[in-house]
Amino acid sequence: MFRLTQFAREVVHPTTGGARRKASGPVVIWNLGRRCNLRCRHCYTDSADRSYSGELTTAEVLEVMQDLRAFGVPALILSGGEPLLRPDIFEIARAAKSMGFYVGLSSNGTLIDESNIDAICEAEFDYVGVSLDGIGDVHDRIRRMPGAYERALSGMRVCRGRGVKVGARFTMTRDNAADLRALLDLVESERIDKLYLSHLNYSGRGKVERRRDARLQTTRTAMDMLFEEAIRCAREGVEREFVTGNNDADGVYFLQWVSRRFPARAADLRRKLVQWGGNASGVGVANIDNLGNVHPDSFWWDYSLGNVRERKFSSIWSDHRDPLMAGLNASPRPLEGRCARCASLDICNGNTRIRALQLTGNPWAEDPGCYLSDAEIGLA
Repeated sequence: MFRLTQFAREVVHPTTGGARRKASGPVVIWNLGRRCNLRCRHCYTDSADRSYSGELTTAEVLEVMQDLRAFGVPALILSGGEPLLRPDIFEIARAAKSMGFYVGLSSNGTLIDESNIDAICEAEFDYVGVSLDGIGDVHDRIRRMPGAYERALSGMRVCRGRGVKVGARFTMTRDNAADLRALLDLVESERIDKLYLSHLNYSGRGKVERRRDARLQTTRTAMDMLFEEAIRCAREGVEREFVTGNNDADGVYFLQWVSRRFPARAADLRRKLVQWGGNASGVGVANIDNLGNVHPDSFWWDYSLGNVRERKFSSIWSDHRDPLMAGLNASPRPLEGRCARCASLDICNGNTRIRALQLTGNPWAEDPGCYLSDAEIGLA
């Protein structure tokens, strides 16, 4: 995850900034249930509106949470499917808060309304993220539900009206990249706290949708637009957060963008980007799926490191005998192709490995989602 706002503020209002403190444990994205009332085209869990057998019980979830907290996990992102379809979601959230976790809710927003906003407030979520993959019909087509856009936006307004921090999550493809400007305007007019732009990852139904991946110039144009907006907000003191995910080349591209516009800030920014360290799959980010399988991140559902019903998460995550975990935790990672020779490898850390695996069968091959030219990564 590239926290663009953090680095935009460093460009506008630089700080001395020391070395990055290593997190005590990974952020855990937890798919508590797979059932969902939508059937989105790029869904990485390939969810549908039906029951799924074998999911963790409430008691099992609470037991795992105790181990996560003892292991030093700082934050839980409760996801699905649609997590609001799980009957015990608020019980789980309240328990997580009582244990001291930062707790986020990852929702499609269509089920948030006056009937459950009291429960959402009482659960004290630190953040509610709602998917908005375009404006109006664009969002509805991607989410495969007429009216999904209006319902999601209404859910965000209900949250904001009750003081719940809320953000929009935008998965960019060629089908919706043209809506980014309108989405930025919406975030401004609706006073939405955060925008998370996710590049498409090839997993679940996203494997089918990879032909629609927003690549090369389309991606660069979108990033330029997002960078301008983040710098503007930093200059004007607007408390809005911009984050990108699933393409750590964004950090390298931002450095090059800053080098052209704010050359005096480039050297210090590069130092801070190296401290950030790029891709954190298998290191600073973990995933637990609805059946209790542990994955290096949310997009590795075809690769299980172990199951929390059989071994504690802390034991699974600390076991680097697994070849994938050994590679993800190596420095440098055992990369091949362009990624191995990239002059900015110390910033992006080899980017998102799942795309390489899905297209080549080799998790260490060069990332096909990198939108930088050979010259820009020092190969030409």
